[in-house]
Amino acid sequence: MINIILLYVGEKRINYIYESEANRKDKLNLAKERVNLAEGYEDKYEGKDIEKEIELLIPLEAYLAAGIRIGTNMKNKFMERFIYSVRPDGLYLIDVRKTDERIRVAARFIAQFEPRKIVAVSARQYGQRPVQKFCSLTGCIPITGRFLPGTFTNPAFEEFIELDLLIVSDPKADHQAVSEAVSMGIPIVALCNTDSLCSFIDLVIPTNNKGRKALALIYWLLARQVLRERGELPPDGDLPVPPEDFESKIA
Repeated sequence: MINIILLYVGEKRINYIYESEANRKDKLNLAKERVNLAEGYEDKYEGKDIEKEIELLIPLEAYLAAGIRIGTNMKNKFMERFIYSVRPDGLYLIDVRKTDERIRVAARFIAQFEPRKIVAVSARQYGQRPVQKFCSLTGCIPITGRFLPGTFTNPAFEEFIELDLLIVSDPKADHQAVSEAVSMGIPIVALCNTDSLCSFIDLVIPTNNKGRKALALIYWLLARQVLRERGELPPDGDLPVPPEDFESKIA
């Protein structure tokens, strides 16, 4: 018999599944540990600690040229903290310094997991090549295009994956993957725009998550920073390919 329990850790709600009373306690503790791990990384590395790192990962102009700061005409309360300003036409602009900061935080977090236990997904076309390139360099598992229900929750499913961390390109477009990860107590790192719903996201990277160049640059930076954190690249090391290699091709 499959059971589902709602767990509240602070203000964060987790659905987690357990198959019997024997493993109920283990599942509960695991879910708590995973959420606390993500929250701990935010608390430890966000803000004052990273403000000491004055230089951005790349020049500010490169962030702007890729359209990283381009938000939407809508915002929500959670994403307000990442908004720098609003244009006269009502378009919200993301603070790229906070994007840069969150890439560092996310990379430190991701580097703690076994690569083959990390899944990165993108249903949107412009996120598919960036995800594939990110995974080819970091050893993670890519899922692009349609996400098949049961991939994370049904062990009998041929394509079942047992993961420890999920990375999503857009919480809305990748909602099925998010829902299944939440039900299993899996922490989630997500690229979020000004209007993204972040209720079940453990670690947010604020960015334009729809633009072709923006998605390519974010995943390129994240891949480089993860490899630096693992020690597979020196602190100032670069990837063997440029950000343009991560860009989806226009048909």
